[in-house]
Amino acid sequence: MAQSVEIVTIGDELLLGTTVDTNAVFLARALGEIGVPIARRATVADDEHEIADAVQQALERTGGVITTGGLGPTADDLTRPVLARLFGRELREDPAIVAALHALWASRGRGGALPPSNLQQALVPEGAEVLANGQGTAPGLRLTDDQGRWVIMLPGVPRELRHMTATHIVPWLTERGSGTVLRSRNVRTTSIAESALAEKLGPLKREVEGLPLAYLPGHDGVDLRVTARGYPAAEAARRLDAAVAQIRDAVGTYAYATDGVSMPAVVLDMCLVHGDTIAVAESCTGGLLGARLTEVPGSSRVVLGGVIAYANIVKEQELGVAADDIEMHGAVSEPVAVQMARGVRGMTGATIGVGITGVAGPDGGTPDKPVGTVWIAIDVRGEVTTNRAIYIGDRAEIRHRATQVAMDLIRRALLGMAT
Repeated sequence: MAQSVEIVTIGDELLLGTTVDTNAVFLARALGEIGVPIARRATVADDEHEIADAVQQALERTGGVITTGGLGPTADDLTRPVLARLFGRELREDPAIVAALHALWASRGRGGALPPSNLQQALVPEGAEVLANGQGTAPGLRLTDDQGRWVIMLPGVPRELRHMTATHIVPWLTERGSGTVLRSRNVRTTSIAESALAEKLGPLKREVEGLPLAYLPGHDGVDLRVTARGYPAAEAARRLDAAVAQIRDAVGTYAYATDGVSMPAVVLDMCLVHGDTIAVAESCTGGLLGARLTEVPGSSRVVLGGVIAYANIVKEQELGVAADDIEMHGAVSEPVAVQMARGVRGMTGATIGVGITGVAGPDGGTPDKPVGTVWIAIDVRGEVTTNRAIYIGDRAEIRHRATQVAMDLIRRALLGMAT
């Protein structure tokens, strides 16, 4: 089995929450792909004692550590000198790095000489291997002690770290690896609860093709993840493909995609196949459905436009919603949602119209229509489907879940047309 590795991410901003640590997530995935398990992840402040202590303990546990951050040109960038002391090495200026820094500074059109502070990035612990940074000024470093324990120092800028991981870290660790991989696949589901999924899966609810099954609930629904650990790449791929097929068969139409494919992408692809176009009329979601659809490249071939009909007067004048129906049933009602869907389809010429109206909160609810109540209507070539639900969560969650259901209604309508 491959050597386990620990990740130590460094930076006050990570502990304060002002910056999200995407680097550790990226490294875990990249190393998992080549079968290198992550034993532990730690985040420490820009403090020399904290950095030294975290790396020392990690080396004692696994013998392999990757650090991120603290390689910049400012006073709080401490990783290089701290780890040089930890390994008992002197820091010496590397002439090749100095020349590269001057060249990079000039190539970027910076006026004047290279700031002296940048030269600390040219300091290299004796015996360290320099890892070229093709995206920035801070080179990475790899230090190994006489026991074979090693630490790799990477910059904290995500773009730089990802490039260096691909060009330096993955090839080096692959050579040292066991030939096995750690890979996962996801089946994405929506409009069904986690417990109901487990019932549908039956004997597959914990393990499929000998692979453990995990349930990952979120705003979009529940992702079902299977993980192959310790298999050769070909065997892992075979088991994962078979597991995904079994899961999709078991959960049926509740499964809408695999891995990172989004609901908007699925719906837009289906519309292209069927020759359909979409227009949206949104009240409580305030344009979120349109935004989610148009985030997908190429969406202009399907999405014609929409109306944010927050006020009743806009519902009436722009979408043709009857004032009497608003008076009788309220703005959050099935008749209003239906007329919104029909109205936006008629005004744009789309084949699919969507109407969403609800109470997103945090206030505005009533005993009959509590916060979270949303009516959705879709008009697909004159065939109307409606849905009422009371969504839980805060305002953002309610709005997001409503748009997910709206797209799922379109998906199911198009699936019905296909059959």
